[in-house]
Amino acid sequence: MKLGLVPEGDRLLDSPDVLIVVEPDVGSVARTKGSLYLLVTGRVPGSRVADAARQVAETIRTEYYYDESAGIRVCIRKAVQLANKKLGHQRDRLGVGPGSPGPIGVALAVVRGSELYVATAGPAEAYLVRQARLLTLPDPNRDRGLPADELEPEIWRGEIVVGDSLVLVSANVVARLGPDELKDAMVTLHPQSAVEHLHHRFVASDGTGSDGAIAIEAAEVPATAKQRALVPVRPPEPHAGTPNRSPIPLADDVSGGVAAVQAGAGRAGQAARGAAGRALGRLQDRMPRRAPRRGRVNPVSSRRAAQRRVAVALLAFLAVASGLGLGVYFLGRPGAAQVIDSVTAAQRAFQAAEADVAAVFAPGIDLVRDDRAKATKLLADAYQKLADARAAGVPESNVAPLRTQVIAGLDRIYHVVNVSAKLLFSFDRAVPNVEVVALVQGPDGVPYVLDRTTETVYRVDLKARKATQVLRAGQLVGTLKVAAPKMLAMGGPDLLVLDAKNVLWRWRPADSHGAGTLTRVRVTGASSWGPDILAIGTFVRNADKGLYNLYVLDPSERQVLRYAPAADGTGYPAAPTGFLATAQAVDDVDAMFIDGDVFLAEGGIIGRYVGGQTGSWRAVDPGDTILRPAPRYVDVSSADPRNEGVLYAFDEANSRLIALDKPTGAFREQYRIITDPGWRQLRAMYVVAGTDGDPATLIWTDGRRLYSSVLQPAATSAGPSASATPGASGAAATAAGSAAAATPSGPPASP
Repeated sequence: MKLGLVPEGDRLLDSPDVLIVVEPDVGSVARTKGSLYLLVTGRVPGSRVADAARQVAETIRTEYYYDESAGIRVCIRKAVQLANKKLGHQRDRLGVGPGSPGPIGVALAVVRGSELYVATAGPAEAYLVRQARLLTLPDPNRDRGLPADELEPEIWRGEIVVGDSLVLVSANVVARLGPDELKDAMVTLHPQSAVEHLHHRFVASDGTGSDGAIAIEAAEVPATAKQRALVPVRPPEPHAGTPNRSPIPLADDVSGGVAAVQAGAGRAGQAARGAAGRALGRLQDRMPRRAPRRGRVNPVSSRRAAQRRVAVALLAFLAVASGLGLGVYFLGRPGAAQVIDSVTAAQRAFQAAEADVAAVFAPGIDLVRDDRAKATKLLADAYQKLADARAAGVPESNVAPLRTQVIAGLDRIYHVVNVSAKLLFSFDRAVPNVEVVALVQGPDGVPYVLDRTTETVYRVDLKARKATQVLRAGQLVGTLKVAAPKMLAMGGPDLLVLDAKNVLWRWRPADSHGAGTLTRVRVTGASSWGPDILAIGTFVRNADKGLYNLYVLDPSERQVLRYAPAADGTGYPAAPTGFLATAQAVDDVDAMFIDGDVFLAEGGIIGRYVGGQTGSWRAVDPGDTILRPAPRYVDVSSADPRNEGVLYAFDEANSRLIALDKPTGAFREQYRIITDPGWRQLRAMYVVAGTDGDPATLIWTDGRRLYSSVLQPAATSAGPSASATPGASGAAATAAGSAAAATPSGPPASP
């Protein structure tokens, strides 16, 4: 914490304020009590008010650090109340009782780690500066200071982060300078400089009396910050100053004699070595010596000839060494061996892949049909061997045909069905810059879409190729104005639209040409939903009377709220019930589908809730992770009755549609678009059941157009090579994920 205080020498002589800062050095105290910053002020000058302020400050500091019976908030409250009580007993002597010019003010802050506790009472204020904004901390009553008959100080608790600043300041200073001056100083200056600047401004503006201020700023502490040096504690020495003597009798005399004998022996040995050395030196001086050799002078020509011979020999040695090195490099360099090994490994991997494919699709043999387990093992091994061969340098032109055959066999094993897409309607001319984010099948069987750009809901007549406005932002319905629509759902004979103000609107078609009535549906408690609603859906209870339950996915309530309709179908007057048996986090739900049970696409996984509980149901993985990443489901739909038929789930990670058995979650089939970009741009979808045994049809949008895809093999096959690059589908992750969140409710099925 960076600290700023008004220096004692600069304080006004008539200021009664007392400033106390306690930053404990003991680790246990710092961890339990934290650091204390205390300002005690008085409105009027005088020695008696200063004595009262000093007594209050000392009492609060002593009592706070002495009391370990409770947490910080309780200890602060008890310390202030005790100071108030002591001051009340001496109000007459100190002149702070009833009728006095003003009470004593207290501004107190405790910082423990990232926790911040602040309490104020009387003419003392506390301000928190966060992100260049000045926040006034709670102050119950500025006029109710110490002493008071019953004082219950309000303790504010929050978090203090790096960059935050806290100012404890006298109300007299704030009244003279204003809060803007305080904020500008704290934002632009160091706490100490800011406090000094404010004090100088206060004095310059003829301020008198109370002038106390404490400022602290939370700053980062570097990992290499030098801590206080540790001082070793040495035990006392009771025998310091006494002669060093042994406790054993006569031991000192014996040891002294031994030391004297050792010293004498050392001196005698040194003298003997000196005499022997001198005698040996004299003997060597008397021995005969060889005369010194005469010097020779070589001519310059001889020296140069010798230098040339040495240079020629050195060059010859370097030439031979270089030749040997180059020979060793070219004959046995490791790169050549690596290239040969790489070519050999690539050839072996490619041949192994060819053998695996031949074992599966030899003439007259089809293991995919006859022995699926063995075919899966062989084709998976071939796919990996082809990847190894391509990485080792085999050309793509050689690998591609065999890989196409491998993937075609794996697609048969994993029930891949290639489907086509048919354009139903385009908004390019009718509504420029359209962005469809929600799509449902209306009660009259035609698509209804929500356009985010124009904030309008359209009814799309596929036969007439016409889009008709059903609801738009700003439309008046009686005296009410419709807000921007954000969600769609179908309920029995009605289309439901939830707008940005959580008002639910009901559109009921009057004919087959786009005419209808728009009315508001009153829902109890809708105004308290908040802006975080993720999905709405319905379940028909009585089709003849048009009665249906309303489901609202509310993350703040951690529930799927279920509303029961009124008997006349005019609204939902009763309070909701939680559908989930246990409240849980639902913040990452992308889609919700209801057919009596509730299916949630949550965090890429589909969960089924029966009676509010998940049970053992789970969506079985297709098992083709060798070709594609694990599925991430972001939308679900079905056209079958409750607990029957097929559940269709959109896999955002691979841009495919996966068919699951609704009662068990077993994997049935997976579908891919054979044209580009396929479902990588899918924003919203719903499924229409086939008639007379025909396959189901997927109605979907890419944000600008409506398409249909019949879920059966396309008439022309584009080949399975598209599945060899599953990573390409990752580009659609953002678009599909956001569309799924914007289109959370699938078409509700009849019970």
